[in-house]
Amino acid sequence: MATTTKGTRKAFGKDGGLQARMLLTMFLLVVLYAVLVGVLFAVGVGGVTILVIALALMALQVFTGDKIAMGTMGVKEVTPQQEPELHAIVERLCVQANLPKPRVCVMEHPMPNAFAMGRSQKSATVCATRGILDVLSPAELEGVMAHELTHVINRDVMVMTLASFFAMVASLIVQFGFFFGGGFGGGYNRNSQEAEEAIFVAIAVAAIVYAISFVLLRALSRYREFAADRGSAVLTGRPSALASALLKLSGTMERIPSRDLRTVEGMSAFFIVPARAKSSLMNLFADHPPLEQRLAALERLEAQLQGTA
Repeated sequence: MATTTKGTRKAFGKDGGLQARMLLTMFLLVVLYAVLVGVLFAVGVGGVTILVIALALMALQVFTGDKIAMGTMGVKEVTPQQEPELHAIVERLCVQANLPKPRVCVMEHPMPNAFAMGRSQKSATVCATRGILDVLSPAELEGVMAHELTHVINRDVMVMTLASFFAMVASLIVQFGFFFGGGFGGGYNRNSQEAEEAIFVAIAVAAIVYAISFVLLRALSRYREFAADRGSAVLTGRPSALASALLKLSGTMERIPSRDLRTVEGMSAFFIVPARAKSSLMNLFADHPPLEQRLAALERLEAQLQGTA
């Protein structure tokens, strides 16, 4: 058993399928946004200004985005004395995965959930909510933390952050176009009709780019959750513990008041289970795979590790 688990951990620790999908997603997004910037320049919609602002925002997002997000959600770093069990679990998993120990944080929120943030393994943070610490057993919590550490190993948080930024820029261009109309381009030397046509083209292209980005992001987000589930199952050697945690978290999530979920809904893609009310229209565009599919995948892994499949 130990030999099989170790060998599988090596294969699943850094997920090859996820790495390929991340590269493909980023390549497609770069192509899309190169087209968008080209269109902006072609129609004279203040391309240089937009490019400078976009680069500044990207730097802000990459280097401070996680700190800003965690600050707005009330996430606090905790010491081993404050949360000894959580620290012990994270430290033990990091030793097994040969991973630098990340910052360990707790979010004082009744929603049972967890997430990982950070642009690199050395600057990573793993966070558990108070709700998840209250409802999970030690084995289940270990499965959840192994899931989050797998995100760190695969560096998919950084890719998701960058990909989300690209989508945000396209969305802002669309919004600015509608709100500011002809003034959006600034400094045209064209008549009013030509200016309006240029604005319309810019808005249309930005909207198409945003839509394609949205689909690419959702597909990548769902796959990275499967990859993190696999990594957790192999790292701990207990897929059933993570499956039990997912069942418990999903069931408890439905009892959390919608007003509490709305305060963190913007971070839903980074949580281990969706932070959305069950009736939310955003469930039509899920950033997580269905629970049934995740449980089925974990059941297959359990059979493989037990040598029964």
